[in-house]
Amino acid sequence: MLGTVASLASRQVRRRAHFFRIMLITSLTCALFILLVENLKVTPPMEILTEVMFGLANGFVSILLTIGLLPVFESLFGITTDITLLELSDLNHPLLKRLAVEAPGTYQHSIIVGNLTEAAAESIRANSLLARVGAYYHDIGKMEIPEYFVENQLSVKSKHESLTPSMSSLILSSHVKRGRQLGEASDIPDDVLNFVEEHHGTMVQSYFFDKALKQGEEPSNIDKYRYPGPRPQTRETGIAMLADAVEAASRTLDHPSPARIDSLIQRIINDRFQSGELNQCPLTLRDLAKIKKAFAKVLIATFHHRVEYPQKLTDDEVQ
Repeated sequence: MLGTVASLASRQVRRRAHFFRIMLITSLTCALFILLVENLKVTPPMEILTEVMFGLANGFVSILLTIGLLPVFESLFGITTDITLLELSDLNHPLLKRLAVEAPGTYQHSIIVGNLTEAAAESIRANSLLARVGAYYHDIGKMEIPEYFVENQLSVKSKHESLTPSMSSLILSSHVKRGRQLGEASDIPDDVLNFVEEHHGTMVQSYFFDKALKQGEEPSNIDKYRYPGPRPQTRETGIAMLADAVEAASRTLDHPSPARIDSLIQRIINDRFQSGELNQCPLTLRDLAKIKKAFAKVLIATFHHRVEYPQKLTDDEVQ
């Protein structure tokens, strides 16, 4: 019974301080249960008091042991708790601080992608905390060579202009593998590192593939220009794939009106859906409709000072 009460009380644990609330609930429940049972048995008052004290102590000790052993259980069974995710969401985490310094454009991109994924995950009742944290870390592999990624390029001339398309493709793909390595070195859990590996799926880097075709590359070599994958396996990583593409594409909108934003989001969702990139994650068409709506709301709020709304027609214009 005590275990059931503790389980129910711990469903929304988001901070270590919440353990003390669980401690109080379980201790009082245990004490009340003992008091009820012993009264029915007509146990002497002093014996009841002793057992009640042991019951209270049992609740306190159990929770203290849980707090101390939680990291061990997480590591042993490969479980990522909300507490760990909240710790990883701290923007002062060493990896995120390093990303902010070495690749500021990527950092800002990741924060916005985090907002998009969180809102979309909430709209379909997915794990919004995991979605946001995964988005924060999805591009950490870019920070060692940030100048090769467009969001960090300060000059008009791109570093890729002097490279072959195949080399450019390798550099872009490398951030996936390198991100996984950096994450593992910092003990980032697999549930978060899956966002690093899956946020591009097996998409073709169309810009460099088209450039290669113009230079005589055989169309059959298209796989050379694909990201290594795998494709998204969960709803959360599927959302992150869409959010990543939507945020990047939204930067190209000169006049981001609500209609243009809505059209852009729909086009990207259609592209990922039709290319089969979402085939391995359990997102439904209904989910995608809700995700689109959530994305639009966030982006319109992000561009609120730039968004162009249709002007209200005057009476003369109507006539």
